[in-house]
Amino acid sequence: MAGARFWDEPIETGPIPDSESKFDAIVVGGGPGGSACASYLAMAGKRVLLVERGIWPRDKVCGDAVGGKSLGHVNALGIKTKLESTPHFRVTGILFSSPKGHEVVVPLPEDDVEKMEAGYSLPRQQFDWLLFERATELVLESGGSVIQGATVTEVHHSGKTITGISIGIGGKRGEKRAYSAPWTIGAGGYQCPVAKTILETMNGEQMVDRMHYCGGFRQYWKGVKGCEGKSGNIELHFVDSVIPGYFWLFPLGDGTVNVGIGMVLGLMDKQKKKLKAMQADVIANHPSFKDRFADAELIKGSSKGWLLPFGSPRKGEKNQPRRAFTGGAMLIGDAASLVDPFSGEGVGNALVTAKMAAEHVIENKGGLAYQEEMWALLGPELTNSYKMQKTSRKAWLLNWFVKKASKKPVLQEMMTEMIASKEAQENLHSKWFMVKTLLF
Repeated sequence: MAGARFWDEPIETGPIPDSESKFDAIVVGGGPGGSACASYLAMAGKRVLLVERGIWPRDKVCGDAVGGKSLGHVNALGIKTKLESTPHFRVTGILFSSPKGHEVVVPLPEDDVEKMEAGYSLPRQQFDWLLFERATELVLESGGSVIQGATVTEVHHSGKTITGISIGIGGKRGEKRAYSAPWTIGAGGYQCPVAKTILETMNGEQMVDRMHYCGGFRQYWKGVKGCEGKSGNIELHFVDSVIPGYFWLFPLGDGTVNVGIGMVLGLMDKQKKKLKAMQADVIANHPSFKDRFADAELIKGSSKGWLLPFGSPRKGEKNQPRRAFTGGAMLIGDAASLVDPFSGEGVGNALVTAKMAAEHVIENKGGLAYQEEMWALLGPELTNSYKMQKTSRKAWLLNWFVKKASKKPVLQEMMTEMIASKEAQENLHSKWFMVKTLLF
């Protein structure tokens, strides 16, 4: 690759396959989930078509944090060493602050940090480039094809079974080509055309529930005080003017900081708030942040918004958090609405479900079996995270909890375990455990 920043280079994906070509699986979306799923399928010898709307190099609006859950997949896909050779911020802990300014640092497990498995913060352009380039290599090696700059214009289905897709090369009005496969994986994010077809067209179900979708707004800044260095804490701040949402600072290791704000859409509707204006007010006027940003510089063109489909359980929904399958198709990551309701992190669950969906294709299971396995694995964690999100809407409770945690090491240890351990998360179901930990 030419130049030091190889993630700024294009990725050569080879010739576009003839229309009416058939594959073992079609993957719609070349982000982390789609690239990982295509890679796992190709590694198993499947002939895959990977379709991506963008053209590399391309940005993806995100908070840019990649949690420890992702790193096993990064390693399995063979890009961990290359990723660690690029500029990144090594996350060793999470700093939380309450509306009254109390702070607590939750350190990540020392063993994970020592093994560099605690997590990273780096621009998604870097992360996605590495995954997509690796997927391209593996897919082409196994006889498949990769297409960039392709818009899905139609998802073909017969009855309740999806059979393939049509694309427009270079956009909806571009040259049309059609492809078929016994399996189609929807990995196209919160606007995934496969998800829309499964939910709205085929089943008449709601895709966007505004109480389970979050609006996010992100900017890149240079020179924010307290965000220097190449390792340390990422920060989540429950600011009084932002409740019931939060303000974040995620350093990227090169002096750049991902600065953002998020709030559930339904709560934004009630309060008639705009995220961009809220963030500008926090940066300019909040006593905890105005000095930190006094000499900082906003990177032009970096102010962007997007939506995060939360994995919070829906009342009355039998396919939690919402339907993620039909005949011949499965949804993964954001397309399946699996973003963590408290932290807003979605890459980890995208990679987990990418591998799971690939295994269901390889074993020719899929369908309801995938839905049930996915929720059995992720449901308890997402349900607990939803409880934490609802708790964080109460300013008085945040103030009390963070103040207590800042003075009580056992609470800090509990929070570390809640982040790192599924077994410890189960303690959230025990009211006696919580009362004992908080009050004694």
